[in-house]
Amino acid sequence: MFRRKKAVPKPDGPLTEESLRHWLTDYLASQIEVPAGEIDTKKTFESYGLDSRVAVQVSGALEKIVERRLSPGLLYEYQSIDDLSAYLAKELRL
Repeated sequence: MFRRKKAVPKPDGPLTEESLRHWLTDYLASQIEVPAGEIDTKKTFESYGLDSRVAVQVSGALEKIVERRLSPGLLYEYQSIDDLSAYLAKELRL
């Protein structure tokens, strides 16, 4: 009934806005079970059907990547992959 999703590996090399965008794209694709190439990074997370449970999962996975506490509310404040990766790069000074 409940299947565990395949873990998305951490980005190789230094964290940059681009590597975060790529990781978020791969992570979202794995969560909604579509090829990463079908993800439009300008579309909102909501348009992909992400709910609060998935927002918590994404923020938890991101915390491991950036090694900092993050609010699950980030996906509501920064509503697309482009917005979130730009914010994180600026906030983390990448």
